[in-house]
Amino acid sequence: MKEEALRSPWKAFMKQRRMGLNDFIQKIASNTYACKHAEVQSILKMSQPPEPELMNANHSPPPSPSQQINLGPSSNPHAKPSDFHFLKVIGKGSFGKVLLARHKAEEVFYAVKVLQKKAILKKKEEKHIMSERNVLLKNVKHPFLVGLHFSFQTADKLYFVLDYINGGELFYHLQRERCFLEPRARFYAAEIASALGYLHSLNIVYRDLKPENILLDSQGHIVLTDFGLCKENIEHNGTTSTFCGTPEYLAPEVLHKQPYDRTVDWWCLGAVLYEMLYGLPPFYSRNTAEMYDNILNKPLQLKPNITNSARHLLENLLQKDRTKRLGAKDDFMEIKSHIFFSLINWDDLINKKITPPFNPNVSGPSDLRHFDPEFTEEPVPSSIGRSPDSILVTASVKEAAEAFLGFSYAPPMDSFL
Repeated sequence: MKEEALRSPWKAFMKQRRMGLNDFIQKIASNTYACKHAEVQSILKMSQPPEPELMNANHSPPPSPSQQINLGPSSNPHAKPSDFHFLKVIGKGSFGKVLLARHKAEEVFYAVKVLQKKAILKKKEEKHIMSERNVLLKNVKHPFLVGLHFSFQTADKLYFVLDYINGGELFYHLQRERCFLEPRARFYAAEIASALGYLHSLNIVYRDLKPENILLDSQGHIVLTDFGLCKENIEHNGTTSTFCGTPEYLAPEVLHKQPYDRTVDWWCLGAVLYEMLYGLPPFYSRNTAEMYDNILNKPLQLKPNITNSARHLLENLLQKDRTKRLGAKDDFMEIKSHIFFSLINWDDLINKKITPPFNPNVSGPSDLRHFDPEFTEEPVPSSIGRSPDSILVTASVKEAAEAFLGFSYAPPMDSFL
């Protein structure tokens, strides 16, 4: 009974983690006690559609769904859903599903992210989807970021054809093991930091680091995925102010609705490292109002079962004042040179010469043991691999088609050489 009582907050946390930010906000809004809390009142106001970001005075508002968004590379007229055998559902999100698919001609396995245009437009999220595609186009040179092979669209759907990674979400492995030993947590944190440092070098802030967005490949290396909340064009010392992210990982400056910068990613790295070592995020509470209050006001508490170097790193990453946070001055270089990572050879790390501490031991592409059965047991929708009948295409579908001009992408031929 005692053990079950200890596990119940953790179980509740795991269930809550599957909720999206919008669902989470709605749940707070329906909680009378939570709504009386001053900080929650402020957060609920922030959850309304954001005002144009305070980057500069000439920043234009996001385009309406009826406007055309064109992002550069010309369409690949040859790619179509019928090129693939869609085999299994391996993930789900607000706007669609991720499926394991085999390309019929190439006989190569891919993860294909299929998004419903109408759902995106209804929530006015087309800007984030296009941002995700833009960031994916830049990821080709880093080993710890998922790669985009090509993208295409039909009248009602968008298709991202991505690397197929089947070692499981870090979230899945944490669920099974509760926490990791320090050497394993250090290895993952180093690969994550390397990926974040690369994104920052491209003036991209990730903004949504959490165990669900961190995958393991078949050898056990980290692969960062899901770039829908990335913010582009944030130069060194540049800031943005959009309220977004996942509740347990929101940095204090985001909750305060203050301008924030790339150090928001180092806060999230600290939260993920803490969770890997302790099993729950650092300021987690089942009471949502209390959790936000903890993030804003409660001092970080560390149990004595970690090394001094891990303690020092967590204290400096989870520094509530972003100007004093590790990474505020020299970004990734500060993380890299911290004593906690003194055992890491960063050249070997980036070249995948360090043997991962855990091997997922997958037998091949069809081995789905590390995917949640909640996804894999779901039938593949018949509509995934086909376009709407042209006779039945409605005005709203036509509007959706026009909103994503420029989405389709095929890499230049020399990138395959």
